Amino acid sequence: MPATPRPLIPASADQGQGLEPEPHAGLSHAERPVRGRLELGVSVRAGRAVASRQFHEGALRVLRPHYLDESGQVCYVMVNPGGAYLGADLFLIEVEVEDGADLLLTTQSATKVYRTPGSFAEQRMSVRLGEGSRLELLPDQLIAYREASYRQNSHISLDPTSCFVMAEVITPGWSPDGAAFRFEEVRLRNEVRVEDENVTQLLALDNLLIRPPLNDVTGLGFMEGFSHLGSLVVVDPRVDQGLADQLHELTRGFEAYTGVSLTATIAGTTGLVLRSLSNSTEELNTLLGACTNFLRGRWYGQEPLNLRKY
Repeated sequence: MPATPRPLIPASADQGQGLEPEPHAGLSHAERPVRGRLELGVSVRAGRAVASRQFHEGALRVLRPHYLDESGQVCYVMVNPGGAYLGADLFLIEVEVEDGADLLLTTQSATKVYRTPGSFAEQRMSVRLGEGSRLELLPDQLIAYREASYRQNSHISLDPTSCFVMAEVITPGWSPDGAAFRFEEVRLRNEVRVEDENVTQLLALDNLLIRPPLNDVTGLGFMEGFSHLGSLVVVDPRVDQGLADQLHELTRGFEAYTGVSLTATIAGTTGLVLRSLSNSTEELNTLLGACTNFLRGRWYGQEPLNLRKY
């Protein structure tokens, strides 16, 4: 009988109780400047997913759509012409994948968070998935540099028949002499809800806080001695313990410390959260890529992704 994966930084089921007070209280949300806004809606037309709604302003936009295979899945690349997130910046992203549509959303390059004196940088994302739809959210890594503080709040609303896959890597920035920069904190909060017959239920509240002791990402006892973190969130009716065991087995060949957790099942759909710790961005990108490619091949018969961005 396969071993049950040991949870590593598991998803939280609480509503935020017990979290530490919010630092950087200098600016309210109303005063925080919106540096970039992106709205993207995708629907099906003639067997292919196409944009039915698209809007951008400020330092966010998408490149022209392209199709990586014959499945009808559309791929959009998000771009931040400003190049980085700075203190007090707010970025707003809204994505809707309508019934039966299939979207792969990635970024042109890594998201870089530089020094944030005065207040943290923030990204808020709202995602809504219709019946039988799919969203693969596969951004490049998030790099937090010296004295950086960043928060990412994502609200995902799914139909019980939809498929959601999100992979992220968090890495500290590096200085020219090879030493690790010391960021202040990174907070990632994913709230996943299932809508079934006009009833919305909370499936998972995945609340991750990385706050290095004394701002040192290499300190003993912090993240089991590792400096980089990878995260995979999957919500789909086909998620079960057997899939969790297979993904956990798939990660054994990597130089990383990995665990998998399952959520409860609501309206026939289940969530899976995989966390992986390593000292290498490339190792985590390869590990998460192996997991997402496994799901693409098993569930949709698609070839492994090759997202060349140069």
